[in-house]
Amino acid sequence: MATTTAIDDVRVFTGDGLTPPRRVYIEGEEFTVDGIPDVVVDGAGKFLLPGLIDSHMHTLGRDDLANLAQSGVTTGLDMAAWPLPFVTEMRAQAGVAQIRSATTPAVGPGGNHAKMPGFPADAIVTSPQEAYAFVERRVADGADYIKIVTEAAPPEGMDQATVNTIVEAAHEHDLLVVAHSITTGAFRIAVEAGVDVSTHAPLDAVLDDETVARMRDAGMSSSPTLTMMKGIAGVRTAAGLRYEYARDTVTKFHEAGIRLLVGTDANSAPGVPFAPRHGMSFHDELELMVEAGLTPVEALRGATTLTARTFGLDDRGAIEPGRRADLVLVGADPTADITATRTIEGVWIAGERVR
Repeated sequence: MATTTAIDDVRVFTGDGLTPPRRVYIEGEEFTVDGIPDVVVDGAGKFLLPGLIDSHMHTLGRDDLANLAQSGVTTGLDMAAWPLPFVTEMRAQAGVAQIRSATTPAVGPGGNHAKMPGFPADAIVTSPQEAYAFVERRVADGADYIKIVTEAAPPEGMDQATVNTIVEAAHEHDLLVVAHSITTGAFRIAVEAGVDVSTHAPLDAVLDDETVARMRDAGMSSSPTLTMMKGIAGVRTAAGLRYEYARDTVTKFHEAGIRLLVGTDANSAPGVPFAPRHGMSFHDELELMVEAGLTPVEALRGATTLTARTFGLDDRGAIEPGRRADLVLVGADPTADITATRTIEGVWIAGERVR
């Protein structure tokens, strides 16, 4: 028999605000309408959020997923991991954050990613013909979406026609395309190609009005990873990169009505210029998004319902009967003060409380 848990007298985040105090039931792995509880949790004066979703992170092992869970992040969207047996192993981990993955990203021949030790040679794409083959390999791998790295131009990055072809081929398989772009030129390549989600924000200048308008009109979403942008700008001051450009771009996105998702680029890889910590950095990201102009409710929505909707995670992202019981109990009202997401008093993943 599945265990039934009831959380009593708790206010629930709906995506738009908070309910009056109510009882929430969990039966087995899902939320349910009612039941006879085996376990009752006192939620008086507390607040219940759907499990948080990091829209951009990287997995190097189970410890990363455990650290996410301890901070209330119950799902992580991995944006580059290999080889495939490792990705399969990480997808199957229980009791920690669950991942989706792009598996291997597409990169140009001369960029920083292509120079990483051990980077898969078949992920370096130099022509439209290779672009089709790249997407077919990712489909065979069971990739949940396609990740591409757009850089300004060849020889470092892929040319426009190659990026266009990756997007077209991915869409033929009904896969979203996420583009890594940290310069204004790279953003324009991604927008021209029709990607679905941009990740990161430019550090070389504030993105121009025309490109922002094109993103809005195309229905693109953004996962700006301000935590990572701030970290990179802090260690590469000599390169003329400025965090303020990224922050002000996000403000423009918000004013334009572009869908904003919460992601961190959390990683534990050696040798990277900056490594946001899994889980803890998610709360930093929420605060930076609010500083960029989002309300706490908008930031929470981008951490839960919007990311679930964007990536087709129909079984999670909301506290509703029939959904997967991923949730976070906090001790203060995060819709009034976003720092309250740090006051974690309980985390459940698929109905099991994280210890």
